[in-house]
Amino acid sequence: MLKPVLACAALLFTAFIAMSLFSPEPLKPTTGATVAESPEKTEKAVFAAGCFWGVESTFRALKGVTFTQVGYTGGKMKNPDYRSVCTDETGHAEAVEVTYDPSKISYSKLLEVFWENHNPTTLNRQGPDFGSQYRSAIYYTGEAQHTEAIASRDALAKSGKWRNPIVTQILPAETFYRAEEYHQQYNEKRGKTHCGM
Repeated sequence: MLKPVLACAALLFTAFIAMSLFSPEPLKPTTGATVAESPEKTEKAVFAAGCFWGVESTFRALKGVTFTQVGYTGGKMKNPDYRSVCTDETGHAEAVEVTYDPSKISYSKLLEVFWENHNPTTLNRQGPDFGSQYRSAIYYTGEAQHTEAIASRDALAKSGKWRNPIVTQILPAETFYRAEEYHQQYNEKRGKTHCGM
């Protein structure tokens, strides 16, 4: 339990500084259901691939992505916050909910970007960040996404790109809890394009 807490120490320090600049808003649970947020039909996808700041930046840059938000999902605790997720006891993963226009970008392209931008063979770890909140996971919102996610994982495993087995979880989307406001578009607010390693 101590290791994940220590892993979050630097991020918590940054978060506390950010809290003084950006007042956090209450957490708002959302579902992984398809939504219509504009005249065009949009869909949602949820990915966990380590620290959500960099993952969000990657997806926000894609043409056809209309909205992103970082948050917590996959755990048992209701209304988690960053501090509780960092204890590694809530069961939640840091995740990004991606709203996209399927007429401009496909779910298979989102999966491709997901696989290319993290190491899916490290269990509960990405780079220097470790703990179950940094696990690799795809949370599907329907059977079509489920089928595509499994097929993309299997194709990647057969490709030989990774020596170790892929440990990415593929699970049905659960309640998505929006993270505190200071985490939203974190890198963008600081003029960064990715998390520094």
